[in-house]
Amino acid sequence: MSIDPSRAQDVWKDVGEHVQFTVLKLNRQDQRHDQEVFQEFADRSQAIVRSLRIRDAKPETGTQLKVSIGISNAAWDYLFPNAPKPKELETYETLTGPEYEMPATPGDLFFHIRASNEAVVYEAITQFERVLSPITTVLDETKGFRYFEGRAIIGFIDGTEAPAVEDAADYALVGDEDPTFENGSYAFAQKWQHDMPIWEHMTTEKQEKAVGREKFSDFELADEDKFKNAHNVASKFEVDGEEQKIVRMNVPFSNPAAGNTGTYFIGYSRYWHVTKGMLENMLAKSDFLLTFSTLLSGQLFFIPSRDLLEKIADGDFH
Repeated sequence: MSIDPSRAQDVWKDVGEHVQFTVLKLNRQDQRHDQEVFQEFADRSQAIVRSLRIRDAKPETGTQLKVSIGISNAAWDYLFPNAPKPKELETYETLTGPEYEMPATPGDLFFHIRASNEAVVYEAITQFERVLSPITTVLDETKGFRYFEGRAIIGFIDGTEAPAVEDAADYALVGDEDPTFENGSYAFAQKWQHDMPIWEHMTTEKQEKAVGREKFSDFELADEDKFKNAHNVASKFEVDGEEQKIVRMNVPFSNPAAGNTGTYFIGYSRYWHVTKGMLENMLAKSDFLLTFSTLLSGQLFFIPSRDLLEKIADGDFH
């Protein structure tokens, strides 16, 4: 086999108009029963997605529904104790730098659902939960949205350093280095809460130095015009002098009346060590974005290929 995007789940940069991230924990009351329910879910979830894509399809655009389903390291050991495991799947542990830390939080199962119609997102998660609610508890449910021009909530164009769509598969999907899990992806999910009044009281010039790009045009600043801990400097990760890339999205969320506004970061990668290297660099250089942000969560999941989900559904993965 070789990398084939058509066999993968939706691990592409596509924020969507309406977005939902859901993290569940397994109640772990009856392992055999939980395994059977998840096997049923692996089957039903794909049928649910197919059905909603038919129901949502429009002549001019087709369907906009995209779904990724992830499994944590701990959940993998519980659901598939005798099965092989993706080479780089591990339990994410809190990363610490000289000034800040990126906390690890619990989570077994992960959904990233986005569509142009909020009703479709609602229906997808509702039907998923009909199957899983007897064996799981919701840890976090975050509703995101597409901000103006697809910008991050801090006002800058999102994902300029991410690979172009036509190149994304080689960065997002596992290849023949781990054949059993080819066309899967490592997903890192991290929830940021921003102190928006602090950010908004900065001058545009200071904001640009903090991000490393012009706010309106997205033109990259010269190195000497950036802060040393500018975001696009701190988040850069190189191996043997070559910059490594992942597919990343910064999805805005907000409850303005409660003063709760932030970014839900999702990074899909062929190699977890690349994403982890970026995070470690951000901490080591005290990324400017951390100065007005509180990190609320951090979890690593593996997104199986659709072929592997079919094997799980058929009871052939054990």
